[in-house]
Amino acid sequence: MKRALLALPLLFAGLPAWADPRETLSLDGAWEVRIDPADTPAAKAHPGEASWFAARVPGSVQQDLIALGRVPDPFKGINQAPIQWAGLTNWQFRKVIDVTPAMLKRDHLELVFDGLDTFAKVSLNGKLLLTADNAHRRWRVDAKSALHAGRNELVVSFASPIRTLQPRVLAEANPLPGEYESEFGDEPKGKQTSPYIRKPKYHWSWDWGPRLINIGLWRPVRLEAWDAARIDGLRVEQEAINAAEARLVARYRIVADRAGKFTLNTMLTAPGGKKQSVKRSFTVAAGINELSLPLTVAKPRRWWPVGYGDQPLYSVAGSLVDGGETSDRITQTLGLRTVDLIRKDGSFGFKVNGVPIFAKGANLIPFDNFPSRVPRAQMEHILQSARDVHMNMIRVWGGGYYLDDAFYEIADKMGLMIWQDFMFGGAVTPPDAAFRDNVRIEAEEQVERLQPHPSVIAWSGGNEILAGWENWSDRKAFKKRVGADEQERIGVGMAVLFDRVLRNAVLTRSPGTPYWNNSPATDYEAPADTDKDGDRHFWDVWSGSKPVERYLDSCPRFMSEYGFQAMPDMSTVRGFAGDGPLTLESPVLKAHQKFLAGEGNSRLKLYLDQRLRAPKDFADTVYLTQVNQAQAIDMAARHHRACRPTTLGSLYWQLNDTWPAISWASVDYSGQWKLLHYAARRFFAPQAIVTEHRDGATRVALVSDATQPIQAQWRIRAFDMAGKPLGERGAEVTLNPLGAQEAAKIADADLFGAAPANASYAVAELIIGGRSISRTIVERALPKDMAYFAPGLSARWDGNRVTITASALARAVMLDFGSIAAQPSDDGFDLLPGESVTITVASQADPQALQRALTLRTLGPQS
Repeated sequence: MKRALLALPLLFAGLPAWADPRETLSLDGAWEVRIDPADTPAAKAHPGEASWFAARVPGSVQQDLIALGRVPDPFKGINQAPIQWAGLTNWQFRKVIDVTPAMLKRDHLELVFDGLDTFAKVSLNGKLLLTADNAHRRWRVDAKSALHAGRNELVVSFASPIRTLQPRVLAEANPLPGEYESEFGDEPKGKQTSPYIRKPKYHWSWDWGPRLINIGLWRPVRLEAWDAARIDGLRVEQEAINAAEARLVARYRIVADRAGKFTLNTMLTAPGGKKQSVKRSFTVAAGINELSLPLTVAKPRRWWPVGYGDQPLYSVAGSLVDGGETSDRITQTLGLRTVDLIRKDGSFGFKVNGVPIFAKGANLIPFDNFPSRVPRAQMEHILQSARDVHMNMIRVWGGGYYLDDAFYEIADKMGLMIWQDFMFGGAVTPPDAAFRDNVRIEAEEQVERLQPHPSVIAWSGGNEILAGWENWSDRKAFKKRVGADEQERIGVGMAVLFDRVLRNAVLTRSPGTPYWNNSPATDYEAPADTDKDGDRHFWDVWSGSKPVERYLDSCPRFMSEYGFQAMPDMSTVRGFAGDGPLTLESPVLKAHQKFLAGEGNSRLKLYLDQRLRAPKDFADTVYLTQVNQAQAIDMAARHHRACRPTTLGSLYWQLNDTWPAISWASVDYSGQWKLLHYAARRFFAPQAIVTEHRDGATRVALVSDATQPIQAQWRIRAFDMAGKPLGERGAEVTLNPLGAQEAAKIADADLFGAAPANASYAVAELIIGGRSISRTIVERALPKDMAYFAPGLSARWDGNRVTITASALARAVMLDFGSIAAQPSDDGFDLLPGESVTITVASQADPQALQRALTLRTLGPQS
């Protein structure tokens, strides 16, 4: 929820007239930091950091060290090891606060920390005020008793998470299974501290990101001054909606330090600007007061996911008033819509406003290993990139952090549905009640904060905790080691956490929003992570080294994770690797490849050898990995869509990167689109043709997201490599609304005749209104075995526009600008013989530099 930084005046009836408005003094900006003097070993090892040096809040000590050049940037080269000591050290941050006598006359002066990462003690002028232990919570503490007029010293002391928890972990015979082992020797294998702390799990590293155990004040800090009472929260709940009206309830939480009477004004503003207000008087008691006001919206305008309607937003503004003076304000923006979870005979999906929506999208990981430096523009670029390729859903993965309000505001306006995980990444959770109570406060706070956003259409308990507990070999071995009683104690603890604590947070703070106990899961109705029930994470391809054709073997109910790696663009590679010669075995590339503890590039090579031609150089290797990724996910996503209504969602892993890496992302850390992202614009198009060649025949299916039938035509034409026609099939068709339909299954002999499999291909098209709106190329052999002709590509430039023409079939054409960052309007496309396409290239480089740098790459013979 949003709060005004400077609220307007408030006077309570019967209370002193000096009850002034709530005011806020931001404490962000310049701070100082040093090694905690009590951490003698660290101070001796790093004497330069034992004295105060410049820090910035919000931030982390790691960012401060990088900014001052005291450690190298871990995102560059092989510089991850030199910064690890910072996460193993205890630190102190300090700031001087100037307080006036007028401020001290206020009834309340409270310090508010939106994020302390993680084990922190807050002292003011030497007086301990607060002990914190959860990076995902907001912390508020009364500071007035410790303040005096003039200069006041605020000190926040942080203990190293690893050093704090390690004695407990090392003392346990069977520590809880965690996520990713350390590559730096600071934790013994199998003795991870991450399960025992409420802190972003990816800080301990993941198979796409580095190990950076951040420490610091990572979100804003402020001093709030108020008298008598303040608005602590506003939740606007939608009780009912139909075409005639929507019935809402505005639920306020008022914190007062004494009994009194006041007036609560509520103003609702419709998307067109029309306003209505409700005024009520209440008597409050000392403490927390829950108050509610009914609101009615006539002829409500509903919020729709992108592609299904508009995204109208309403605002509700509340103010606390007495005697004509306003003392506190709060404003929320919300959308009106209904969401239902589709569950019948194993099915899983979502209805919005009664319409079953096929979820098309990807999984989002954190935007950066240092969240405080993520600007709104970066979030907007990633979400706009998703929307531009017809995605309608983003899953916010549970191993990171709850994102800033700005992220959800952008999603609201863009019509992107957000599947929101609670922040549990895969580790088994501690069974003790104190841990669950800490999580309860976190969950209630975060659900209430995100409740107004219509984009948040579902909450999930976390990522792979329960499926891992059921299915993973290390979890099975752990359960065997600890015995039946301890296994039951831990299992019951997880059930209480995910089935009660988190579910209750959603039920009470965001009624009407579906809750799903984990991903993948069946909400305790059946075994997790199967095709027949609930959502699915499918990793036989890539992690299991199975051929990509395995994607075609079944129709899952909802595929919430599947993925395939590729290198980022050469401009991004050069940004972290420098200008020297590179191979897949280069130390710098292995350092930025976290799959298989740095050996994941061997998996890239395995699939290149399986499917594609041999690369001629490293830049060509980059290209070929991107082709492999794009083709694999294209195959899977189209198949999922053709499986509708059995399958109701396809979210690939992953949308973005948290640092410059070799990963599953379709948009790299620099914001560059890989070929996969361009392919997504084709395979997630509102209407699309699906072709699958298996067992000597081509299956043709048609999919449509439209809510009404569409008249269309499909056709498939076969050619030899010289362009000679071999066969053709097609028909007029009515595309079913919100569905998929089988169009044909054509034997090779009927389409290709006697032409060799490796020397012929087919072009399948979906035609609407006389225009081909979706196209695929059908091949009967792997790309590496195809007898492609030289494509004869040419490029003609006109400013920042380039027209590319092919004389023969050109598969997966890539515009490669080497070390120059450039974003073509399309990439990775196919060109038929004699076909041309004009591409606009966005870049900070001038057109002449782009023209000189351009290399056109294809799967065919290389010059």
